[in-house]
Amino acid sequence: MKFTNPLLKGSLIQRYKRFLADIILENGEKITAHCANTGSMLGVNDPGSEVWVSPTLNPNRKLKYTWEMIRVGKSLVGVNTTHPNQIVQDAIQRKTITELLGYHSLRREVKYGNNSRIDILLEASKRPDCFVEVKSVTLRRGVWAEFPDAVTTRGTKHLSELTNQVKAGNRAVMFYLVQREDCAGFAVAGDIDTAYAEALDGAVDAGVEVYCYKCKLTPKQISLDTPLSFER
Repeated sequence: MKFTNPLLKGSLIQRYKRFLADIILENGEKITAHCANTGSMLGVNDPGSEVWVSPTLNPNRKLKYTWEMIRVGKSLVGVNTTHPNQIVQDAIQRKTITELLGYHSLRREVKYGNNSRIDILLEASKRPDCFVEVKSVTLRRGVWAEFPDAVTTRGTKHLSELTNQVKAGNRAVMFYLVQREDCAGFAVAGDIDTAYAEALDGAVDAGVEVYCYKCKLTPKQISLDTPLSFER
């Protein structure tokens, strides 16, 4: 996924009210950027950190910038949770996710289950439908990428919906997209959300597939990189 306009570099002052971030750009201008991340952003919102923002293309939008990345150590981390579905879609269409080959149709945000929408639905003749739920991962503790970074009842519901699809004879995939390069594997943060960890264990035992990939990030684009092992 390439950014439409060049990103601008700055320094984070603070993230607050969940969706706002005050930032000083390199030219000294102080801005308030939109933060499209509903999680706690544990470990990726330290004041003083290098950040990158994108200017809006909509002249009527109140906030003229969106917070896209932060540098943690030597690694850039993508914090915009609106991008992962597109990144995964691009990778599927380029046939770079071997686990998701062989489908001729890809649809986004399809209604299913109990008032839910699946991020990506893959379809092919003479094959069960494949329901793909995508989660953005930014948390790193030790050498592991971890999810979630806060309690997520919505995420637990999604695991139940995926399990129901397996029971109905379809294929269900939980896809964790790690928007950083500096992790050796993936694990669930059970100490942060015990219910989610238990739900994932149950989903895997029921046949839900789990895949995790890390990303390559530059101020010009974010792209899928290599898979990470899933540590249960």
